[in-house]
Amino acid sequence: MATIVGVMGVSGSGKTTVGTRLADAMHCAYLEGDALHSPANVEKMSHGIPLTDADRAPWLAAIHARLLDSFRQGESLVVGCSALKRSYRSVLADGIPITWVYLKGSAALIRSRLQHRSGHYMKADMLASQLEALEEPAGALVVDVSQPPAAIVEQILAELREPTRVETGGSPDRRKADA
Repeated sequence: MATIVGVMGVSGSGKTTVGTRLADAMHCAYLEGDALHSPANVEKMSHGIPLTDADRAPWLAAIHARLLDSFRQGESLVVGCSALKRSYRSVLADGIPITWVYLKGSAALIRSRLQHRSGHYMKADMLASQLEALEEPAGALVVDVSQPPAAIVEQILAELREPTRVETGGSPDRRKADA
């Protein structure tokens, strides 16, 4: 059976770093959710303009389509996606058993990471709007991003071995994210 993992959190939390390493460890593909943003969305964010729910809708639909395709083909997949709101996670998880991994860290640590990275459209001044929009998931695997990436991946892999961390659509079990 396919294992679908959503690595979520604000920009700078380590979604790409952790997600690619996790996918390598799981011997599956990694989907960079940011790569599916429209040019208009990237342009807005690069100018410090937060996206609206309407801006995000086609992006979320594109990610969901990729998740659903992998699941239907029986292929495991790790996706890195901010998935800041419960409603976004519900769209992404619709009809798909998905495990959410929430990369959580202090605003100061994440701001520092954003200030020191280059070549990304998401700048440190956008962090406040992301933190404001963030609705922390109720049942996701919560990982402290101050740990080294290898330790984070090992923690996630250990949790994935437990059979109770699965959700389909909007009906979470006791250990799963709130969609």
